[in-house]
Amino acid sequence: MQIFKDKVILITGANRGIGQSLVKALLNNGVGKIYTTCRDLKKMPSFNDDRIVPLELDITDDQQVAWVATVAQDTEILINNAGTVNSGNILEGDLLGMDNDLQVNYFGTIKMMRTFAPILILNKPSIMINIVSIAAYSPLPSIAGYAASKAALFSATQSVRIELAKKGVIVYAVNPGAIDTDMNKGSDWDMPDADSTSIQILEGVSDGKLDSIPDEMGRGMYNAWREDPAKLSKLFADLYYAENAK
Repeated sequence: MQIFKDKVILITGANRGIGQSLVKALLNNGVGKIYTTCRDLKKMPSFNDDRIVPLELDITDDQQVAWVATVAQDTEILINNAGTVNSGNILEGDLLGMDNDLQVNYFGTIKMMRTFAPILILNKPSIMINIVSIAAYSPLPSIAGYAASKAALFSATQSVRIELAKKGVIVYAVNPGAIDTDMNKGSDWDMPDADSTSIQILEGVSDGKLDSIPDEMGRGMYNAWREDPAKLSKLFADLYYAENAK
């Protein structure tokens, strides 16, 4: 994966899950430096590598986003990974939880894209990678706010890709299915681990796949959607009613 060799990379939500695994995978692929960010640096793992520069960052906070941008002016690859999920359906779910999903997953990521676009243009050729979700393709009623925020982010990612296409910045969208991370703790699904998923993500970017799905479950869902969007909706409907029948 030579595309990452000697590069300066910033990763949001690097303290756990896919973010933490991406850091480890990148360190094993010759990166020059990684800005690892999260809201609480006390929760940031010690990667025991001099190439790591930990930074405190809440992507919904305008001042923190602006400050990180001044520190990380040499960023060549931005990985927007930070995200959150709140349970609840559309008709009865907590609106505050839905709003939080939108503020973090959608508006927070937009703030990062807007703030770092000039930096990436200056440091071109450069890359932006948005970790979205297979939920961008279909509703998930039990986490409806999350699904809506990821659908919005996927659309925004496609728009930004067009905006930056002629400015030396390539924009990638990654749509994983359910991955075995803290976010999916308690699920009885057969999920791949974050480490293997992260390697698949980096390989997809290295292969130039602008829209990639790094896991078998996600690819199965995507193929169902591609055949007929109603087919994936039916799959999620069956899961929803099965969960509520327990």
